[in-house]
Amino acid sequence: MKPPEIDQQPSLIQYTNTKVTRSSPDLLRQRRTIMGLKNDPHINIFRQLRTRVLKRLRENKWNSLAITSATPNAGKSFVIANLAIALAMEVNQTVLVVDADLRNPSLGWFFGLDVEKGLLDYLNGDTPLAEILINPGFQRLVVLPGKGHTTHSSELLSSPKMVALVNDMKSKYDSRIILFDLPPLLTSDDTMLFMPNFDAALFVVEDGNNTAEDIRRSLQILEGTELMGIVLNKSQEPVEKNAYHSTSVTRVSDPANA
Repeated sequence: MKPPEIDQQPSLIQYTNTKVTRSSPDLLRQRRTIMGLKNDPHINIFRQLRTRVLKRLRENKWNSLAITSATPNAGKSFVIANLAIALAMEVNQTVLVVDADLRNPSLGWFFGLDVEKGLLDYLNGDTPLAEILINPGFQRLVVLPGKGHTTHSSELLSSPKMVALVNDMKSKYDSRIILFDLPPLLTSDDTMLFMPNFDAALFVVEDGNNTAEDIRRSLQILEGTELMGIVLNKSQEPVEKNAYHSTSVTRVSDPANA
């Protein structure tokens, strides 16, 4: 007797309480969210980065990763948006990406989201988290976006309410990976204060703009956490052998600079 066929396709998640927003491929291409496109020549680098990240997370039983940079405009939000989609394409986990750059939130822009309320509304008021979370049209991916600006970001990121939120997010689902988009290291003490709340970090370096001193000072700040690797963004040249000592370096060519 022929055995019954087993459907190998994972069940689709129906987002009933979370707002769903789908952006057109043209908008995603314009905003360089290339993992949301088919057959884009740049997506393999994020697949490779995904493989490295998943390997380290699973080896160490970690479920949270922060992405930061030395200075603004290095491309950290570009990297985290594409990495989040790449991770969500793996059917073994879901992904929650949090825009924790309270001074300059920009993550929602890469997904084409029309953000009405963000993390600040939750931390400063009584806005329920369910009214803020958005599925950007990709299975197994949810975004906690940012909205507005504050000069009290370090106090809010280290507040009991934020700590409780992070602990809840990390413990709620065994299969969830949480990505935090954090402020640049050299512009505030936000990331330093937030370090106890994540397992490891990726450091984005803007090739041609970040100086050796920028990188040295940033790595000094990151000594307090597990540095998973360095992403060299906007790079047109191969990474030099032994660059950045023994830290794993991934070279990303931003389509806007390719």
